[in-house]
Amino acid sequence: MDIKISPSMLASDYANLQAELEKCEKGGADLIHLDVMDGHFVPNISIGAPVIAAMKKVCGVPFDVHLMISDPYFYADDFIKAGADIITFHTECESDIEKTIDKIIAGGCKAALAVKPNTPIDAVYPYLDKLSMVLVMTVEPGFGGQSFMESTMPKIKELRAKCPDMDIQVDGGINTETVKIAGEAGANVFVAGSAVFKSENPAGTIAQLKANAKA
Repeated sequence: MDIKISPSMLASDYANLQAELEKCEKGGADLIHLDVMDGHFVPNISIGAPVIAAMKKVCGVPFDVHLMISDPYFYADDFIKAGADIITFHTECESDIEKTIDKIIAGGCKAALAVKPNTPIDAVYPYLDKLSMVLVMTVEPGFGGQSFMESTMPKIKELRAKCPDMDIQVDGGINTETVKIAGEAGANVFVAGSAVFKSENPAGTIAQLKANAKA
């Protein structure tokens, strides 16, 4: 499986988004991770479709949009139009999961499903044939800077055994050390926020994350 690094813009400098995106692009990022929070599904509010549309104009890296919102079906079209390449939403949401997946795919995007740390991985099993990726949260969603939860690794191992060719993403507490643990469990797509944006050498950090994940 290809190892992919998806820097999380949640940890970036929002006063200088274009410069931060350029930092990722020049640094070899494979995806740009964009967290969308509604203050209801998670206790935080972040960016919406208009900001993502503006960012898309100045960045050529594919956008990995993570919807931590209660009704992704209702809002999916907004994020498709904004320029999302992958749209991930949660099994724990209030929308009809299959209809939301179908809407995302019909709009020309890849669809992915996410599970919180306490949600069993088999929640995604009925939809695997339509998914391009599964996201296993390694922290409780809603805020950046949390500690990596190694207790979620058995879910990744189970999913990897079932889906040897599926992109499996992890999000939360990923750094140059925890990426080894998640990579060994079977993850191949890594969301890294503080590790990249707080680094004095983001390109070097992205390269190190990839190397450690492979190791």
